[in-house]
Amino acid sequence: MAALIRVSTASPTRAVAGAIAGMMREHGTAEVQAIGAGALNQAIKALTLARTFLEAEEREIMMTPSFIDVEVEGTLKTAIRLKVFWMPLQQLHPNGAAAPAYTLAG
Repeated sequence: MAALIRVSTASPTRAVAGAIAGMMREHGTAEVQAIGAGALNQAIKALTLARTFLEAEEREIMMTPSFIDVEVEGTLKTAIRLKVFWMPLQQLHPNGAAAPAYTLAG
């Protein structure tokens, strides 16, 4: 399994994006963990940038968020863990856009 990428508010976006792209190329998956709004913001920006780093792969990455309790310096905190994976190619439209996850009624 790929190593966990821990992101803080001070994490450089480009460095985190590079780590995500490297994990995706090497392992086909990545896990990113953030505690707090600022850290989550950095993680989302890094995922967005990682997509551009992975454009040559001609595949799309997707992310599934989940909550997880972690212990930090003896205190239990709730983190958000983002599991990143390749989106199956058959779910891409011919123009490269992701297929809609749902259809609006009406």
